[in-house]
Amino acid sequence: MQLTRRAALPLLSAPFISRAAASRPNILLLFADDLGYGDLACYGCPDIRTPNLDKLASEGARFTRFYSNAPECTPSRAALLTGRYQQRVGGLECAIGLGGVGRYDEAEWLQSKGELGLPVSESTISSELSRAGYDTCISGKWHLGYDDKFSPMRHGFQDAYYILGGAVDYVTHTETDGRRVFMDNGKPAAPRGYLTDLFADRAVRWMRGRSARKPWFLYLPFTAPHNPFQAPGDGPVDEANWNKGSRETYARMVEHMDRRIGGLLSELARRSDANKTIVLFLSDNGGPQRARNAPFRGFKSSLFEGGIRVPCMIRWPGRIRPQETGQPALNMDLTATLLAAAGVAPSRPGDGISLLPHLAGAAANESRTLFWRYKRAKARRRAVSQGSLKFIDDTGTHHLYDLATDPGETRNLAAARPDDVQRLGALLARWERNVAAGRLKGFNAAAD
Repeated sequence: MQLTRRAALPLLSAPFISRAAASRPNILLLFADDLGYGDLACYGCPDIRTPNLDKLASEGARFTRFYSNAPECTPSRAALLTGRYQQRVGGLECAIGLGGVGRYDEAEWLQSKGELGLPVSESTISSELSRAGYDTCISGKWHLGYDDKFSPMRHGFQDAYYILGGAVDYVTHTETDGRRVFMDNGKPAAPRGYLTDLFADRAVRWMRGRSARKPWFLYLPFTAPHNPFQAPGDGPVDEANWNKGSRETYARMVEHMDRRIGGLLSELARRSDANKTIVLFLSDNGGPQRARNAPFRGFKSSLFEGGIRVPCMIRWPGRIRPQETGQPALNMDLTATLLAAAGVAPSRPGDGISLLPHLAGAAANESRTLFWRYKRAKARRRAVSQGSLKFIDDTGTHHLYDLATDPGETRNLAAARPDDVQRLGALLARWERNVAAGRLKGFNAAAD
């Protein structure tokens, strides 16, 4: 299994770690919400203009086979921050519901115990960097637990400006039931303005306050272009219209996010430490129906490529050469990559690999065995990708695709290749045993 390869990775990354330890790079991590693989011009989008992200992609590495760890918000964020398969946490395999509601059996059980969120026992990239002397900030969407014990400040963020849940009105900053979930360093906040602007403005102010002599980590998880579909200047929406809106409105939301990212990058360019700053952009999962996930099949919440393959780009001047890369990678690899760049040894082994050797040209792309599992209500979706083959078990319905010849997943080979189905299914079962969450032992005992 892929997890057994970690022992060799420090040897590959060692020269990069030693150099990074001397320069201590800053990190600017930009995270879009529900942006489709094909929703940026640099990924072939014909109807959305994204000049700032296109420029960022041209200056660094642009991934063509980058995957989210999950097809929804909460699990994707859990994997990104912890650097591990989110299944190891337990209860975070789909988006946490309004007000902190569990949406499948294990999550409901944790909710009943007041434990639905990312526990502080989990090591995160923010806590690791904070302990290593970094200034740390989040400005954006949290979605890893409503209770204070799960807050960003308990996970290493020294400055935290955020919404608790999955989505709020971009104008009123309330959830569909009118609940106010905007927080400023753990206290309720009621700022005025369009949500994308508020998050970007706070990020700019925080960056301006940083000394060039001390490394910093700025995590900016936008809510755009997640529903409700509201572009700048649009009015509030009610619950009945929450999921309504046109592709044109969606495009305006993406373009505005791109403009604000451009302003942030311009602010960064004026700093003396700009050239020692890693800038990374990706989407948390595939887009919903208004998104463009072309050329792939499926949308958010599915394990077809359109639900999990996302745009991703990373720039590090002088260290990562401009390129297009087909290296298969997941969210959790970014955690390993950024910690390696910062010269920080994680306090807990992760499941990801450092991508620095590949991106610097010191190592060839390697084949990976990657796993997914998604739970919501009665749905149980599992998938494994090994080489060009991808097997999906969608609540008992089997799919097998050869992505090398059929990236759009149009020809199901499951019936014709039962040996591959059995082999990949066995890999999935073994992985599930490996990532079983310790905090779910009580639930599993009750279920037995």
